[in-house]
Amino acid sequence: MTNAVDKQNDMSSPITKALHLLDIVASFERPARFSEIQQIAGLSKATLHRLLKQLEAERMLSFDEEAQRYHLGLRLIRLAHGAWETASLAAVARPMLDRLAEKLGLTIHLGCLEGDQVLYLDKRTAKSSVRMFSSPGRVAPLHCTGLGKAMLAYLDAKQKDTIVGRLSMKPFTDKTITKRQDLLKNLAEIRRVGFAIDDQEHEPSIICLAVPILGRNGAMIGALSTTSTTYQHDLEGLKAFYEDLHGAAQTIARDAEVQFLAQKQSGPR
Repeated sequence: MTNAVDKQNDMSSPITKALHLLDIVASFERPARFSEIQQIAGLSKATLHRLLKQLEAERMLSFDEEAQRYHLGLRLIRLAHGAWETASLAAVARPMLDRLAEKLGLTIHLGCLEGDQVLYLDKRTAKSSVRMFSSPGRVAPLHCTGLGKAMLAYLDAKQKDTIVGRLSMKPFTDKTITKRQDLLKNLAEIRRVGFAIDDQEHEPSIICLAVPILGRNGAMIGALSTTSTTYQHDLEGLKAFYEDLHGAAQTIARDAEVQFLAQKQSGPR
């Protein structure tokens, strides 16, 4: 009974409400209207208006008067950037991402699992790259991205089934996998071959090859991908980069483990 009351109190706290609003605004692929935020937040107009004003005053949100839309503020972006800079996997992977992008001449993504979504930790953009959804700090679906499927495939069976069972399976293109049974079959194939393919499943004309980043015990700690367009490569051409991508993922995993052991030995400061 006490736990239930504590949980209810936590959910009603101003801080929790404010954080929930930031999550809602961040989940949109564009600036959000007041009515759109209210529909998801389930707050009264007066409460929502007050909280949004407070977040705006703290520069956690910005409001476009002309468009009447909210988007993430510069202060929040600066805080997030600092977190990405110090995140162990992102920091460890940075030199390898640079080398890989220079060698392949393609866009490179580093991601991790964040709840039921992909969190983009870092990105190297090819000079000839087209505009894409991805950028560090953004989240994307698991069921239709190369990074997402590569990570799902290497989760233990119970965790994988639990997460897949919660996914909306929303279609983004006419190639998106929308049936859980089909996704599970695809994940089994990914586990067999060692890499995942996004064949225009999230964005039209965008194709992707992704591999998991696995620790020594086989635990999935992230994923690495290279992305191109159907105008530049076909799927077989993209698969030719597998060895480079797989080798980079192994190096990142080893370096991450070395850093973890060094931090563990040095202890708290």
